[in-house]
Amino acid sequence: MMPVAAKPLTSYRKYWAQRFGIAPFLPMSRAEMEALGWDECDIVLVTGDAYIDHPSFGMALVGRLLEAQGFRVGIISQPDWHSADDFRRLGRPKLFFGITAGNMDSMVNRYTSDRKIRSDDAYTPDAAPGRRPDRAVIVYAQRAREAFADVPLVIGSIEASLRRIAHYDYWSDKVRRSILPHSKADLLIFGNAERALVDLAHRLAKGEKIADIRDLRGTAFMVPHGWLPGPEWSAAESTTVDTPGAVHPHPDPYAMEAEKQSQNVGAGDTAIVRVVSRAERLAQHKAARAHTAIRLPSYEQVRDDPVLYAHASRTFHLESNPGNARALVQAHGEGASMRDIWLNPPPIPLTTEEMDHVFGLPYARAPHPSYGDAKIPAWEMIRFSINIMRGCFGGCTFCSITEHEGRIIQSRSEASILREVEEIRDKTPGFTGVISDIGGPTANMYRMACKDPKIESSCRRLSCVYPGICENLNTDHAPLISLYRKARALPGIKKILIGSGLRYDLAVRSPEYVKELVTHHVGGYLKIAPEHTQEGPLSKMMKPGIGAYERFKQMFDRFSKEAGKEQYLVPYFIAAHPGTTDEDMLELALWLKRNGFRLDQVQTFLPTPLALATAMWHTEKNPLRKVAPGSENVAVVRGARQRKLHKAFLRYHDAENWPLLREALKTMGRADLIGPGKRHLVPAWQPAGTGAASLAHGERAHTAESRQKSALAARRPTPAAPAKPGKAAPARRHPDVPRHPLSRRKGG
Repeated sequence: MMPVAAKPLTSYRKYWAQRFGIAPFLPMSRAEMEALGWDECDIVLVTGDAYIDHPSFGMALVGRLLEAQGFRVGIISQPDWHSADDFRRLGRPKLFFGITAGNMDSMVNRYTSDRKIRSDDAYTPDAAPGRRPDRAVIVYAQRAREAFADVPLVIGSIEASLRRIAHYDYWSDKVRRSILPHSKADLLIFGNAERALVDLAHRLAKGEKIADIRDLRGTAFMVPHGWLPGPEWSAAESTTVDTPGAVHPHPDPYAMEAEKQSQNVGAGDTAIVRVVSRAERLAQHKAARAHTAIRLPSYEQVRDDPVLYAHASRTFHLESNPGNARALVQAHGEGASMRDIWLNPPPIPLTTEEMDHVFGLPYARAPHPSYGDAKIPAWEMIRFSINIMRGCFGGCTFCSITEHEGRIIQSRSEASILREVEEIRDKTPGFTGVISDIGGPTANMYRMACKDPKIESSCRRLSCVYPGICENLNTDHAPLISLYRKARALPGIKKILIGSGLRYDLAVRSPEYVKELVTHHVGGYLKIAPEHTQEGPLSKMMKPGIGAYERFKQMFDRFSKEAGKEQYLVPYFIAAHPGTTDEDMLELALWLKRNGFRLDQVQTFLPTPLALATAMWHTEKNPLRKVAPGSENVAVVRGARQRKLHKAFLRYHDAENWPLLREALKTMGRADLIGPGKRHLVPAWQPAGTGAASLAHGERAHTAESRQKSALAARRPTPAAPAKPGKAAPARRHPDVPRHPLSRRKGG
């Protein structure tokens, strides 16, 4: 049912509507459809973002991909969700509605880690807030169903992808059901959607019913409880955890079994024993595994039992490798109303040729003309940047890239990337010769992969680089060095900057790469993410120790000096991550002071759906290890005051935080750190007009004007030393908002 070999994206026979040709922009109105000669759309995509025809924006990417298959694709961008009227804007789609919240989860987009409403939306013209609903996928799906009840509904994007099973929801502080029963969608496509979308569209166009399409990798759907795809399938229960008791031996799957000549072999008869070869045993095992579904604890079980929630989270992540993942099943409901969520294995990653095809489609590389002169911050951020790969094998537990894009790196060819550099140079208005970024989820995983495809397809590690870099991982930076050199040598290119976060534990393995980076591709500041200094939280993040950062900093400083440049690292740290104690934050604050860092903006841990760190936060158990009632407990920072304290440690230099820090230091028995000396963390005195509100209310009261100033200040990093005179600090994103519309997360 699930062939490992994937049908190439470019091998399908194009749909008849290809005769209409390529649209300058995918239409957003009936007038645009009529200008193209269309009487209807085959597919209508609904998104919570402004429509920008650029491969960094999901709707443009999948829209152009489906257009290249011959389908007529329309886009409804940021519809008015208060009624179904806006969802009828383009008429009834012939094949299906494709529903997404946009490039970001709608809840992360709208709320901070303190559950406060953000004042702007980077994916909206002029950053206007309030242009999308909370839980946008559910709301849009319901309105689309109201508009055209008989049209198939397909949901996707990061919001749907990370809610495909029962999950802890930080904003409501409870475990919610899968998004499927809430949205009433016919199909959910998770992860990178290209393969499933193209195959689905062609099969629907041939007349297949969406309810019969159950074999697409990377899809989830609802079925009757106990449903299996065929008689060769079986379900393996993973609905309980080990508890103390009698140990029952498991049968050996490789043992030789007697094959009796008849069903009635007497006591004195001789049984025939057939020796099965190792190859045959492995083939049988592989065939059985391919037709086995793992039954997770039900929604009701994980809702009521944190241990089972942690167990389900661990099982889910162990079944994420496309080479060996099995289908997953989770029951929702009780009694006669019980139904199952069925998850097929993850999609097969795109080849380099397919990545080149997807990123080489005829994008207009601009916002839709209907927006006029409005500024869209997300577009301004990426208009001169290039995405060269997707996926991340780092496995950081607080990050959602692995759950969405997978651990296998999918890279574009050098020629494809260089062509895009030339397109930006020749076609993008306002280009001054500076490419702002050549990267992806991380800056330096380009073309890295397991040395042996067989090992890769059978691996079940949660990270290729933790607790140490796997000996089977190819960490060669030579392809990336070659790309950098050729890109900056193109005529009209003055500078190639690297804006994506750097994975420094990989970089230190290639001094040549670090020298190349520091000498030519750092614009004064380089983002890097140690996240913490203490082993407790680092072990729960699956991040390397601070020693790796210090080795990289030595190389960075040496090569900067050799190049005659004054450059600085901009470190990122997380407050209140699971596994973090007050003492851990104190040690981090002391490290920051010793090293001269005064962080301007810090980030507090935000539990996002399906992340392993979110499972820790909700359950206080560690899903990185086998979970049982008596297994390791994880320290969790829940209260607003303690979360504020952890943030205050990162901003020890802010006088507003001093009363809170002094009180905490006294409680911790570290009053010796209060005083005027260099060895002290905070002074004993308090500047007039500061601190009182912070201590009394747990947070600083801001006027609308001061909040706006704080938001602007949040985009300016504070370096370890003064910048050169006249040199402006680079823009810095809000820490809870990915810097790149493809949900890039700093890679350090």
